[in-house]
Amino acid sequence: MTTQSAAIPAFKQASPSPALTAALLVTLIAVATIAGAWFFQLVLGIVPCPLCLEQRYAYYLAIPLGLLIALAAKSGAPRPLLLAGLAILALATLANAGLGTYHSGVEWGFWKGPTDCSGPVINLGSAADLLSKLDTVKVVRCDEVQWRFLGLSLAGYNVLISLLMAAIAAWGFVATAKR
Repeated sequence: MTTQSAAIPAFKQASPSPALTAALLVTLIAVATIAGAWFFQLVLGIVPCPLCLEQRYAYYLAIPLGLLIALAAKSGAPRPLLLAGLAILALATLANAGLGTYHSGVEWGFWKGPTDCSGPVINLGSAADLLSKLDTVKVVRCDEVQWRFLGLSLAGYNVLISLLMAAIAAWGFVATAKR
């Protein structure tokens, strides 16, 4: 008489690769962050300054790159390719944390910001319409905080989110390198 455990061979579930896990987590966080930024802009009417828009570039890179790394990891791509992708993710998000720190420092008055925080360039039309159109131009300054929660501005939250994404990508890199 055999027991059920002896009759059924042990089933060991394959663990997902760290590159896959890290890439999917970074992609998910980037999608959620960009969706949040668009919500603040399009629904709440918080217009981003030029530095805010520059901070979005890392997310626009992380989403497709994270998906590509995840697909590559799922299909058994060579380890050096996965490591290169994860390194780019880690460096891009770490650089974005630096940009967010710079922007936060500008908001707190620790240092001067860029001089190009002057709002969007629009077609002013004829000279007769110039004065009326100038009244409607809203200048979004990089040194003025439009929204804070728990003492942090959106730039401050970008620092924390970018550092989290960089840490996840670095974990994926180290764990993949050890495999």
